[in-house]
Amino acid sequence: MDNLSGILNQHTFATVINHSGLLTGVKHFGDQGQLHLLQSGKVRLNRQGHRDLLMDRPSVVLLPKGQQHLLESIGDQPAKVISASVSFSIASSSLLVKALPDIVYLQVTPQCSLSCTVQWLFNEVFEQRLGKDIMINKLGEIFMLQVLRHATEKGSLHQGALAAINHPQLRKVIEAIHADPGQHWSLNELASIAAMSRSKFAESFKSLVGQTPNDYITDQRLAVAQKLLKRNKPVNYVAGEVGYEHGSALVRIFKKKLGVSPRQWLQQSRKGYSTATGAPAAGLAG
Repeated sequence: MDNLSGILNQHTFATVINHSGLLTGVKHFGDQGQLHLLQSGKVRLNRQGHRDLLMDRPSVVLLPKGQQHLLESIGDQPAKVISASVSFSIASSSLLVKALPDIVYLQVTPQCSLSCTVQWLFNEVFEQRLGKDIMINKLGEIFMLQVLRHATEKGSLHQGALAAINHPQLRKVIEAIHADPGQHWSLNELASIAAMSRSKFAESFKSLVGQTPNDYITDQRLAVAQKLLKRNKPVNYVAGEVGYEHGSALVRIFKKKLGVSPRQWLQQSRKGYSTATGAPAAGLAG
């Protein structure tokens, strides 16, 4: 499994389409993560405290960290736009969102690998076919994966785990952690994998990933634990799988990081609620 797949395979996110079709006038968006696709027309994206972004050709904007903003159609003709909310699980927020800048802007050219999915999405929006709503949301998830891959391959990410997989030394560490998050990794072992001194490794990892190695490992363990809990694995079993000797240790980590016990988190998850936002988390991928 490649490094990007190794990271994304452990984490969950949801995309839910909240606008599709022609955009006239102004549409406001809240503080949840948001993805916008412009097929034609011209729009202005306004974020308070930031310079406006003019989108006048097929393009994509991702605001992963959630910022209130607006889109305004400013061309002679209504713009064709698809917008989707993007939400992440708690562990994924720590690992994935930190890997992304506040805003990712990509132009979609005919040669771009994103263009086929964009065209498919808009075809679904403007055609009345069976399963349309499900298809659009699933395509939104696929498109989100493509955006993450495109940004990683182009070197557009400057911090976080996704940025680290382009680093010739730290990517080996990320790969090792994701292959066995339950391993009792020491700083010496990780520094050896990176072929760095302890101090140089600790400094480089914190600078690029945005977390200490220990915090990153803890978040990765949480992500794996959440997936196992959803498969109805007992807490003691899950604890052992992610590197803790007793279930009580996993309970302490959950309460420290998420504010709830593993069982409470699972109950909330099954009710369709995110402990991060308290909002419905339908359509979770992965």
